[in-house]
Amino acid sequence: MHDAMHAAPHDAMHDHRSLGRELELFDTDPLIGAGLPYWLPAGATVRHALEEYVRDIERHAGYQHVYSPVLGKRELYEISGHWAHYRDDMYPPIDVGGEQAVLRPSLCPHHALIYRSRSRSYRELPLRMAELGGMYRSELSGVLGGLTRVRAIQLNDAHVFCAPEQVVDEVRGALDLIGRAYAALGITPARYRLSLPGAGQKYAAAPEPWRRATELLVEALERSGIAYEAEPGEAAFYGPKIDVQIADAAGRESTLSTVQVDFHQPERFDLRYVGADGAKHRPVMVHRSVIGSVERAVAHLIEVHGGAFPGWLAPVQLVVLPVTDAEVDRAREVARQCLERGLRAEVAEPDRGTLGARVRQARLVPYQVVIGASEAAAGQLAVRLRDGRRFAAQPVDAVIDRVVAAVAARGAELWAA
Repeated sequence: MHDAMHAAPHDAMHDHRSLGRELELFDTDPLIGAGLPYWLPAGATVRHALEEYVRDIERHAGYQHVYSPVLGKRELYEISGHWAHYRDDMYPPIDVGGEQAVLRPSLCPHHALIYRSRSRSYRELPLRMAELGGMYRSELSGVLGGLTRVRAIQLNDAHVFCAPEQVVDEVRGALDLIGRAYAALGITPARYRLSLPGAGQKYAAAPEPWRRATELLVEALERSGIAYEAEPGEAAFYGPKIDVQIADAAGRESTLSTVQVDFHQPERFDLRYVGADGAKHRPVMVHRSVIGSVERAVAHLIEVHGGAFPGWLAPVQLVVLPVTDAEVDRAREVARQCLERGLRAEVAEPDRGTLGARVRQARLVPYQVVIGASEAAAGQLAVRLRDGRRFAAQPVDAVIDRVVAAVAARGAELWAA
């Protein structure tokens, strides 16, 4: 995530920092340090739901998930090129038993070594390797803020190792995955940016691979019918990339998702596969991130939705509202049934205030079900939706079935007609 957010003040109505604290999603403590937020239970629930969604769509797209350590020897990053080109954004090495270890600034070197851990055949390609993993960037304190610029990052990352003739289809597949995720999350991209090298020495040498990588990205964009703007000076040090830009309420841009074509690291790590001809060939790495850093993704979701997250992502999905104390036991039983069906449900009991006050307190909860004397006697629920719609009382099982189906669809619609 290389794009600095401009330092203009946020509109409090759309500021994820104030909303995040008001809704008890996350917070910070000076004793932990700047750029190191912690997640409170409601925020951790949103984050977990988001991470599980991403893992799920990746599995369906043929990705295999791995875990790799957040540390690596300094030599690893000397080979990858990060030490030469990216050292200013890395933390100083840690001396461990006579060796120097580094907190990783990216996941790609680890994934290259996992690929290299055994011989590979062309039949295995494209090999799609994904990880939700931690990494660390030595950001200056002046650019840190909320969740958008942090020093400890949880990255939704993946690397596709493929033959050169497979690159365009893999880039297009990644762009399709990003588009589907944005639809489910209610995110609208501001623009697609083709990030190219600029003047200076921060880029790995060899102009021919850069030209080839750029041509492949352009072909993928054009075949996908995606309009884009080329921008010099925004490429990664090892190759050009497609950046999916998002904007906050004030129009400030940042990068959320990326797709990159890399000829550099396969050469640096001497990656190979055995082709159909029995000879060894060099794969291409396609780096891609569907939602980028989890921190920045959640920050944007807070601002886009004002805390009223899509039903499948909401910290509490359904609140049960007994009208009087007489319905509390029935309300608790309904909440238990919801929990057993996988819904995040709670009871707002009368000791929290009048029914109207409790409805207002639950204004961000997608589904609000009311149980009065008549509903309790009939085994029914009166349904209110967050958007103001109300429905006649329906059997408990029918309501739960409908909410479970809407949540499982992971869409924007709360109650299909």
